[in-house]
This record gives sequence, structure tokens and C-alpha cells, in this order.
Amino acid sequence: MTSVIETSGLTKTYGPVRALDSLSLSIPRGGVYGVLGPNGAGKSTLFRILLGLIRPTAGEVRVMGQHTGDPAVTRRMGSMIETPRYPPYLTARQALRWLALAHGMGAEAETDRWLDRVGLSEAADRKVRGFSVGMMQRLGVAAALMTRPDLVILDEPTSGMDPPGIQEMRALIRSLADDDGVTIILASHQLLEVQRVCDRVAILNRGKLAAEGKVSDLTASGERLRLAATPLAKVMAVLGERGSVQDDAVMAAVPRAEAPALLRALIEQGVDIDEARWVGADLESVFMTETSSVEGGRP
Repeated sequence: MTSVIETSGLTKTYGPVRALDSLSLSIPRGGVYGVLGPNGAGKSTLFRILLGLIRPTAGEVRVMGQHTGDPAVTRRMGSMIETPRYPPYLTARQALRWLALAHGMGAEAETDRWLDRVGLSEAADRKVRGFSVGMMQRLGVAAALMTRPDLVILDEPTSGMDPPGIQEMRALIRSLADDDGVTIILASHQLLEVQRVCDRVAILNRGKLAAEGKVSDLTASGERLRLAATPLAKVMAVLGERGSVQDDAVMAAVPRAEAPALLRALIEQGVDIDEARWVGADLESVFMTETSSVEGGRP
């Protein structure tokens, strides 16, 4: 696995506050990577360090194999950190052309193409002073993409969007990763969307790494076998502490490899099984578990 970002012992302090606390992280090249955490977990601080906007207090960080702040690396990155702001008298098209000039770009910026890709074609000639928060987010994403970067950092890209807009942004992010080969790193409090769009996630808490891995692996760790069967008392007698009654079924905390033997044992005990299916944990439950500890790890 080739890494696009490597941090080792990364620390950032503001007086007595440790925004990042010896963070060691490896983010693979390609795909969509989520950086999650409650407010104050260190997400924005990490992004600002990666973009070369602030310097770490201690530790090392590499972006695409180079030191942060290297102009050669910065030119290959795009970003949207917090809700973007533009001169209110500019239209969306003018705002992108203004930014393109700042980047030393001309027609190759393809501003109209990126306005269309983020769903702002019809609003291209409207002044941004009348834009909603969601529209400003779309414009910010277009600005992050028009330089055709290899790596894009997006902080809350769907903030202020309605459900159709969120769905469109999710499709755009996946398309950039799958079709364009762009590495996307995003932060979001909308955990269901993160679960749908991200390949891997890192969960931060109080500046430390609480959990990291594939979304499928993290959610599978809370997987349960749901048994709709009668009588429930016999099911619980077989499972003991590994079972819990939920509505009209029993949730069994057993590995998949043990499921066939469990079903045979239940049948031998005279249990009638109407349904047996696996129920995975969602990312929200994983997030709450990993961030509930004061020290930033599992409770």
C-alpha cells in the first residue's frame, strides 16, 4: 500500500492545549479517506499542517513523499477548509476565473466544466452574495478541483446541503476517486455519508488516534447474528452472556465461523428458527465507542 500522507509523532500545542498529541498515521494513495472526530479532536489542525498553513510543534509529516509547504507539493493539492468566502460582487464563474489567475492558469482551468460537475451551471452567472451555504460549498469544491490536483482535502463538503445535494456530492467524490484517480481526504459529522463514501477512516479523539482501518472492517467488529426464533428462553439458555433480547429476536455476539454450530445446537434443543441474519454495526456506533474515553481510546 503506497502512502500519500505519513505522520509520525505529530504534535501541535497552543499553550497548554495539545491539539494533536503524538499522532502517527498512514493514509494510502487513492480512494476516499475519512478523518472523523468530535469538535476539538484535531481534524482542522491536521489539515492545516498538511497544507503547510501552520507548523507542527513536534513530529514528522510527509505529503506525497515531500515536506509540507514544498511548492511542488502544494501545487498538486486542492482543499476546502471550512465554508469558503468570495468577494460578494463576483459571480460564481468570475470567482473561479479570479482564483484561476491567482494560480497562474488561463483557459486550462476549465471553470465551466467544474461548475457543471458540482451542479452550479445554472447559477454560474449569479453573484455569490445570494448563494446559500450549500451553494458556497459547491463553489468551494469546484475551486479545489479546477487545478486538477492529485490530492484533495475537503472539510465538511456537504454542510448546508439538502438530501439531493448530499447525494450528488457523494457521487462526485466517488467519481473523482474511482474515475479520476484523485485521493480524497474528507472530514464530516454526517457519519452515514462517511460510511457510504469512504474506503477507510481514522477516528481522532483529543488529538490522538482512537481507531483506523477499512470502514467494512470497523463496522464488522460490531457484527451480530440476529435470530428470530421460539422459544427465546431456550435461545438465551444456549447463548448465555453472548445473547441479548432485542424486540422479538435475540442478538448473538458470535463469530461467523461459529454460526453453523450454534444453529445446530439450537435445533437440537427444539428451537424453531424463523430467521437468522447478520446485522452489522454502523459507523456511528463505532464512532461513539471510540470517542467515549477521556484518553481517546476504547473505554
